[in-house]
Amino acid sequence: MIAMTAAELTLEKTPLERYVAPAKPSLVGASRAELAAMLGHIGVPERAQKMRAQQIWHWLYVRGARDFSDMTSVSKDLRAELEQHFTLERPEIVAEQVSNDGTRKWLLRLPGETVGERPHEVECVYIPETDRGTLCVSSQVGCTLNCSFCHTGTQRLVRNLTAGEIVGQIMVARDRLGDFLGQEHAKGPGLPTEGERFVSNIVMMGMGEPLYNFEAVRDALLVASDGEGLSLSRRRITLSTSGVVPNISRTGEEIACMLAISLHAVRDDLRNELVPLNRKYPIKELLEACRNYPGVSNARRITFEYVMLKGVNDSLSDAKELVRLLKGIPAKINLIPFNPWPGTTYECSDWEQIEKFSEVVFNAGYASPVRTPRGRDILAACGQLKSATEKLSVRERMALRAMAMTD
Repeated sequence: MIAMTAAELTLEKTPLERYVAPAKPSLVGASRAELAAMLGHIGVPERAQKMRAQQIWHWLYVRGARDFSDMTSVSKDLRAELEQHFTLERPEIVAEQVSNDGTRKWLLRLPGETVGERPHEVECVYIPETDRGTLCVSSQVGCTLNCSFCHTGTQRLVRNLTAGEIVGQIMVARDRLGDFLGQEHAKGPGLPTEGERFVSNIVMMGMGEPLYNFEAVRDALLVASDGEGLSLSRRRITLSTSGVVPNISRTGEEIACMLAISLHAVRDDLRNELVPLNRKYPIKELLEACRNYPGVSNARRITFEYVMLKGVNDSLSDAKELVRLLKGIPAKINLIPFNPWPGTTYECSDWEQIEKFSEVVFNAGYASPVRTPRGRDILAACGQLKSATEKLSVRERMALRAMAMTD
């Protein structure tokens, strides 16, 4: 077994800072009801609020308006009032890195005031494939948890993101890729060649544990999945959790998105080390919540993520136990070759061993795809996010920012 430090034995971190709302709030991330209420606060009559909110909703989420002056179907007087009280601000791209395989990682500075010694920043990753584009979105600045194999888990927890900051990541990606109505698609290596949009899938697998920021994540994903706005199918939205059991059923009931579980071990003693949250919500309790997940079926299977760690969790007996544990749960098992990061003591399982492990799972009747590592060269692959650009010099950060703005 791997010895754990006192810090690693801490199951959950306490946020170090808090969100400070700007004097002029952004409308990005607001629901229809919230837009109507905000309009009411600036004097729009109740009878007109629903219509005006719908107009603004369309400009925000269908056309990606960045300035109130763009909203030509809204009266000049109302545009002036909106300009006086609100903004359309979203996160700012501080740095962009493009992998050899076309994966893009953005370091995003969040709008609003900052409490503490540095601006609040998160990382967001875009993974293009021929027929789709998947955006990996963050839910926290840092992470609540201390998963020992995950680079993000070694970072402090600064604070939860707001719904607007979560939706803002989607807006930034669509801006950058030219994915809003009327925009010209971006050009570059590896971008999708099929389909009408570049951002077609969302995975809540970036920085943070989404179910420790449930309300904001829920509200953001409801905006993202609205059919008259960003219009992302809930079957194309996947939320990944390390196992915050009390909020798993709420996810199915209130968001109705696809669910992924970061499992990574088949025994409590090992999972206690890899995913310390297991000490609070052990495997049996976690899997029972999965069996009762609202809407789970063969058409809406739960994905179990399993990182392949050499000599740790990759034996054939582990594979057989995994099959036994998941019996009766409509599931697929996503095998993830471990993505190394500076300072880690883990190694990726040998490819031959991964294939043997996959064969055991597949022969038991489960889909067991091996996730192709994407963006490893820019630390954008699964488990590698840690705002690595924080460590860059001022000159390097300015150079990356200039590249992001001129590409």
